[in-house]
Amino acid sequence: MKTHTIASIPADGIGKEVVPAALEVLRVLQQRHGGFKLQVEEFPWGSDYYKKHGEMMPKDGLETLKKFDAILFGAVGAPDLPDDITLWGLRLKICQGFDQYANVRPTRILPGIRSPLAGRGPGDLDMVIVRENSEGEYAGHGGRAHRGHPEEVGTETAIFTRVGCERIIRFAYEIARSRPRKQLTVVTKSNAQRHGMVLWDDVAAEVGRDFPDVKTDKMLVDAMTARMVEKPASLDTIVATNLHADILSDLAGALAGSLGIAPTANLNPARKYPSMFEPIHGSAFDITGKGIANPVATFWTAVMMLDHLGEKAAAARLMAAIEKTTAAGIVTRDLGGKADTRTVTKAVCEAL
Repeated sequence: MKTHTIASIPADGIGKEVVPAALEVLRVLQQRHGGFKLQVEEFPWGSDYYKKHGEMMPKDGLETLKKFDAILFGAVGAPDLPDDITLWGLRLKICQGFDQYANVRPTRILPGIRSPLAGRGPGDLDMVIVRENSEGEYAGHGGRAHRGHPEEVGTETAIFTRVGCERIIRFAYEIARSRPRKQLTVVTKSNAQRHGMVLWDDVAAEVGRDFPDVKTDKMLVDAMTARMVEKPASLDTIVATNLHADILSDLAGALAGSLGIAPTANLNPARKYPSMFEPIHGSAFDITGKGIANPVATFWTAVMMLDHLGEKAAAARLMAAIEKTTAAGIVTRDLGGKADTRTVTKAVCEAL
């Protein structure tokens, strides 16, 4: 029996509710499915840790995490701490420290879930957004000067490197090639951002020549938002920069019914470091502690983690259990249902 080591970091807000729910589901899955075992170690890092220690994670945190096969992450952020401290102190520190440059966000309408798009159901929206996850608009370069004075200035420098653009676009082409439709849409804003985004466009065109079997089109990011709403069935695989894909994937999650069902994987494709898996909904302060958080995004995230670990049959079994649960109408309030976190978790366990 193969054993996979998992670092669990529930972190903040509803992360402390949905990650334990996912671990419960995974325990049931390994009992029912057999053939593999998950060895989980939890780390209490996050905003509460910061309030006690002045840092979101220990200085040797990355070294501690290196030994694990994967990281299951909850959410980061607290209403009484600046977001730049919480995000950069934990999530982005892990993503950049482990060169998790490929952020993958699948989106589709699950059975039984009603999309806000009129007349759309399962099969009408099925896409994967590939987000550059290491540089671009979130590179962290810039600063502030003359604080508190009228001439105060803040700069934020987007960084686009040839190697950064090439590796994520090539990764996206590989995903597009693996999907039945073999279609990739490259998102850009090179009409206004005439240096970094033009480099992005040039590299995309060069890489595309290596994938003649993949149908490729290009869209400005603002036009892309309209296309996602008006013609979602025209889209399959999408690649975009750090900022653009972050925004577009939230829109995609909402079109599929709720951010509460949206999963993501932060991948180090070379597998030199562990990859990190997390729901994209954030810490959701308004519902924290009420027991009503939607755990489906974390369950689907666990599916992606299992697939990454090579447990493809187990991943498919868990996804089928999730779909059976949503098809039965057992959904939380964000999806128009009445179930709480515990009820959905129990239903998925029973479906397994």
